[in-house]
Amino acid sequence: TSPLMWLRTRFYYLLIRLYFDQDFSIEEFTRGAKQAFSLVSKLLSQRKLDLLEELVSEEALKVLKEKISLLPDNHRDALAADIDAIMYTTEGDVRIYYDDDGIKFVSILMRFWYLNGANLPDEVPGETKVFQIMFGDESTKEKKHLLTANYEFQREFTEGAKPDWTITRIEHPRLLE
Repeated sequence: TSPLMWLRTRFYYLLIRLYFDQDFSIEEFTRGAKQAFSLVSKLLSQRKLDLLEELVSEEALKVLKEKISLLPDNHRDALAADIDAIMYTTEGDVRIYYDDDGIKFVSILMRFWYLNGANLPDEVPGETKVFQIMFGDESTKEKKHLLTANYEFQREFTEGAKPDWTITRIEHPRLLE
């Protein structure tokens, strides 16, 4: 990320700690986001969408139901990310919202890069190259794809609201389009 984006996100984390949650820690949030990403991506790949109702917003779940039903099996398999296969995680955009009714929200976009052994073609729709990594020697080669995903987490900080983060957007570029 750029230095300005890094400074901007750190400023927002400071605002979150000062005005919304004094115990907020980006390290702890990132650990939880990784666990949620791994669980949700596995449930998506298994088409167990009914188990996502407590984790994913109603609007995002509606979109996912349409997209998942149209996915070929190999693309659906590629959605699953084991927590140990997450190679890199970074925060994208952080936003603080106030609506006209005084409701306060914080939204954090997380980007994940993960390895997956699904049987994907070298080229996927849109003519975009998927990175591949080979493990082992010539006789025991194992091909893994380095894939990306963006999950947006949102929490309401209005007094009396549940202190839970909800996933409001799920993107798996080149897979879930």
